[in-house]
Amino acid sequence: MTMKNQWLLNIVMIVLSWLTMPLLGWRTIRRFLPASILAVLMCSLDALIGKKRKWWSFYNKPQSLIQNEFPFLIGPMLAMSLWTLKWAYGNFKKFIILNVIGEAIFVFPITRVFTKLKLYRLVQFNEFQFFLYFFYKAFFLYGFQYLFEKCKKTSD
Repeated sequence: MTMKNQWLLNIVMIVLSWLTMPLLGWRTIRRFLPASILAVLMCSLDALIGKKRKWWSFYNKPQSLIQNEFPFLIGPMLAMSLWTLKWAYGNFKKFIILNVIGEAIFVFPITRVFTKLKLYRLVQFNEFQFFLYFFYKAFFLYGFQYLFEKCKKTSD
């Protein structure tokens, strides 16, 4: 994939994700944004580790976090966190099932498509490990939201 096409894909991915935000409602965004930002920050730290350990590789150079992983984090990752919390917060089982479905869709078919498009490829990870790399954060997302709401109720 050329640099121009990668930039275009990154912009489209972010814009499409952010276009869904108004459908959430501003009250929902305010409620769940802190936990979603925590998930994005955790993924950012994990991305630095993954890049150093060569868990995956982007085809285009330079290998910068902002050009490669960052659009995934502030686009689909942030939007998926908000939507999953909106649809399933309060029902942990439903929350985990939605996360499994969402992460599986990203890891299996979408990663294969992006590998064929020569955007990125898994190097030290297989697809199941890549799935677990994303999935474990669901527990932190739900737990942080739970603690956030518990602290918010006690302060009110």
